[in-house]
Amino acid sequence: MKKETPIIIEDLKNNKIIFFDGVCNLCNGFIDFVIKRDSKKIIHYASLQSEVSKILMKNENINIGENFSTIYFYDAGKFYKQSSAILMIVKNLSLGYKLAASVCLIIPKGIRNAVYNYIAKNRYRFFGKKETCRLPSIEERNQFL
Repeated sequence: MKKETPIIIEDLKNNKIIFFDGVCNLCNGFIDFVIKRDSKKIIHYASLQSEVSKILMKNENINIGENFSTIYFYDAGKFYKQSSAILMIVKNLSLGYKLAASVCLIIPKGIRNAVYNYIAKNRYRFFGKKETCRLPSIEERNQFL
């Protein structure tokens, strides 16, 4: 049996990490979108259902429980969630996406999150869900925690 390497939080401190619902089709589509546009491969990924996410979230006093409706983005020692997470992720892509995200960040967070929460609440109904979490391809494995 393969011995697992313990997760050392200090080793992940400088990473950019997206925490997402691994069974949500919308979330997985967004992850595919980011992977294709992250030409420098600077973003890492972890499903909220994974042990890595549970450990990192607990360390940051974020209680996700069994509700995986919120996407989180960890960047430069700070956690973003909901619409802010989406926009901060997009700001790490090409210049056009960075500009579009910067404009969207002008919209008040309450309005952005109201739209986000409506979509998050209905995501399985609108987009469906998988039976199991997404498995990364061979090319993607180094980016998944």
